[in-house]
Amino acid sequence: MSRRRAAVKRTVLPDPIFGDEIVTKFICTMMIDGKRSTAERQFYGALEIIKGKTPEKFDGCKSSLEVFKLAVENVKPLLEVRSRRVGGANYQIPVEVRPERRQALAFRWLIDFSRKKVGKSMMERLATEFMDAALKKGASVKKREDVHKMAEANKAFAHFRW
Repeated sequence: MSRRRAAVKRTVLPDPIFGDEIVTKFICTMMIDGKRSTAERQFYGALEIIKGKTPEKFDGCKSSLEVFKLAVENVKPLLEVRSRRVGGANYQIPVEVRPERRQALAFRWLIDFSRKKVGKSMMERLATEFMDAALKKGASVKKREDVHKMAEANKAFAHFRW
């Protein structure tokens, strides 16, 4: 822990098209080498692709932005494991995830698994990952389930949390 004062939480401006701060945060997370316009083009292109598909199957989502938000909600982890050294042994201790970290992990997983897909353009890969996550399937949702299983398996060590 730093002995200095705590860092000030900065607020981000809402994006120009949807007026939503979550979209801005996602685009900033997606950005590589400061190329914001490229990240914006890929994100908005992915939402256009989703708009072209039938949105009725996504739990009553009316717009592509709602599909994106549903995908992020379905990927957010509730628990994770942290390593703690106790008496010469390392234990994986399950802990609850803070809301900011929960959102950051969801963004990271969606982006990473979109980049790992092969073939199509980034817009199409991102759109398919959003749609899969909105339907509670796909690689990013599987990652969340794996993290939850790991926390559940190590529930016996929860008493080491302090």
